Amino acid sequence: MPGWRGIAPEAMPVHTVLSMKAMCLQRAGEPLVAVVRSTPVPGPRQLLIEVLACGVCRTDLHVRDAELPGIRYPIVPGHEIVGRVVQAGASVQGIAAGSRVGVPWLGSTCGKCLYCTSRRENLCDEARFTGYSIDGGYAEFVVADADFCLRIPERYSNVEAAPLLCAGLIGYRALAAAGSARDVGLYGFGAAAHLIAQICRAQGRRVFAFTRPGDRAGQGFARRLGAAWAGGSDEPPPELLDAAIIFAPVGALVPAALAATRKGGKVVCAGIHMSDIPSFPYDALWGERSIQSVANLTRADGAAFMKLAADVRLEVDAQVFALEAANEALERLRSGEVEGAAVLEIAR
Repeated sequence: MPGWRGIAPEAMPVHTVLSMKAMCLQRAGEPLVAVVRSTPVPGPRQLLIEVLACGVCRTDLHVRDAELPGIRYPIVPGHEIVGRVVQAGASVQGIAAGSRVGVPWLGSTCGKCLYCTSRRENLCDEARFTGYSIDGGYAEFVVADADFCLRIPERYSNVEAAPLLCAGLIGYRALAAAGSARDVGLYGFGAAAHLIAQICRAQGRRVFAFTRPGDRAGQGFARRLGAAWAGGSDEPPPELLDAAIIFAPVGALVPAALAATRKGGKVVCAGIHMSDIPSFPYDALWGERSIQSVANLTRADGAAFMKLAADVRLEVDAQVFALEAANEALERLRSGEVEGAAVLEIAR
């Protein structure tokens, strides 16, 4: 990790905690189970990280509900990890013990394929993902590939920083896909939207927030964060949009967003999973409107977003849960009871 000041791996202390607590998904569709596991040992290019906080993401619900392909069980979810480096593998250089790092969704790639060699590592067919194909941060310790860890701006606490590592990153990539759009609709005003709304405001864009129908509290939250308009996803905006970003995993929102977008506009689908998109007339797409999905993220996205987050002080609205309350956090996220982001704060 160029630019990180530190000590040589051989000078780092060897971690001696032999066991750890984790919340583990044993089988699809079941609640997470509290388990005691052996503390993982870092490989040559890995870091052993003491988890300080881990965000709770809707993708974790998709993992629990087996809505993503190829999940291996048991798995420890969690991919918005803020932690402290405890030990480094023999090939890691330049990261000091005690450094605070972030571990995002993208855990590793092959580095050799067409996508990896054309700055599109987010599309690598051999990519591995934290909390999905690699054990994640619903635990006291985690191992992560040092090359895929991120530097976190010092201005954010551990709890504040956790949602930046997915809600912020994916939201940032989705906003980049929207291009220079000035009037931006955000469908699903949760963890990602509440961060991206603030970035839009800082960039001189106008935000139109779409919440669950009847969610007056969520609409008020959006207005407090600078939304020019807030209403239910079943309502049309007061004027047409240049672009719409859909964070909610609801395919029926795609035709609705197209109808709310002016000619030449774009609808960006930002989720990793979405229910089926219903058929709609070609006239809704005509006029050079377009639909684009956002898949994962790149390390370049991570570096760019963290620089932006250092420059623009984001108000991170986080509801904090203990590690052992991970199931409660997931269910409250599912029911729409979380305003902003949910975060597990790990205490030893």
